[in-house]
Amino acid sequence: MDYISKNDLVSILDANTPEILSLMSETNSLRANNIITYSKNVFLPLTDICRNECGYCTFRKDPYSDEARILMKPDEVLNVIKKGDSFNCKEALFTFGEHPDETDIVMSALNGLGFENILEYLYFLCNETLDNTRLLPHSNPGILKKNELKLLREVNASMGLMLETSSSRIMQTIAHEKSPGKKPKLRIDTIKNAGKLKIPFTTGLLIGIGESNLERIESLLELRKIQDKYGHIQEIIIQNFKSKPGIPMEGYREPSIVEMIKMVSITKLMFPDVSVQVPPNLNINHSQIFLMAGSDDWGGISPLTPDYVNPEAPWPEIEELKIITKELGFKLQERLPIYPKFITEEFLDQRILEKIQ
Repeated sequence: MDYISKNDLVSILDANTPEILSLMSETNSLRANNIITYSKNVFLPLTDICRNECGYCTFRKDPYSDEARILMKPDEVLNVIKKGDSFNCKEALFTFGEHPDETDIVMSALNGLGFENILEYLYFLCNETLDNTRLLPHSNPGILKKNELKLLREVNASMGLMLETSSSRIMQTIAHEKSPGKKPKLRIDTIKNAGKLKIPFTTGLLIGIGESNLERIESLLELRKIQDKYGHIQEIIIQNFKSKPGIPMEGYREPSIVEMIKMVSITKLMFPDVSVQVPPNLNINHSQIFLMAGSDDWGGISPLTPDYVNPEAPWPEIEELKIITKELGFKLQERLPIYPKFITEEFLDQRILEKIQ
């Protein structure tokens, strides 16, 4: 599809101008309807052991820390999912630190349960979810090979991986210098392979980790190129860096509201065919502004489990979301972890398609 030139996009981000209101107006003209969606989910952090040590992360724990979650047991996982079922949740969000089974203590825990690796365990849990509850699995397992994605496609309605940034330069900074899994090529390859396999996919950017405006635009252009070829990206998250006590980037500046408005609007201009999400629990006082800038999805909201990646930021109540959505003339609507246009034989395993129908 046609889109604005790179230079013009960078100029919009660089400009200090009240024309931002015109940009927001143009973005909103692209809306197909007045619906703002969300997914009611349960968040399942199978382990917080991770080979990456990102400068902004509080999720990862040292394997030998008393606070570490080495591995959630099957009964623990399924109890949460079944309780979520009683809350009418539709999405089981599985996530964990990247390649945690490279750590002996995690591998030992997996072996003790009869599994050879973390993906085999994930497959088992997704399969149990499909067999025993009304929820649909959505997994965020980090970078994967094509054959691993193909395996998980059998038991997932959708999957996800944040690109964060396509800038290799960030690998030499405090944000990613200790994070081999954040190499842009590895993440881009995973997103492309998901496209080749027709896996409905969520991705996005992390704003404010040291990237320039040019690098932000280049990241979006990389995703646009992938979407033009494979058409499998269902939503893009524009997530703002948050400074937290104790992280290496504690003293770093968070992106401003104006920066975020511009990024949301530009993302929607470049991706009129994809939903744009800004996490509401990280921006509860400014969420309506991002709706005005073009976002059209609140993402996963859980009535049961916290956001384990940002535990300091509780989910808003769904009734609260309904109110702040309605104030702008929009209608709040629940969705599945897979968007309606992807509920086809092309994008779903037959078993999952039958479950949805």
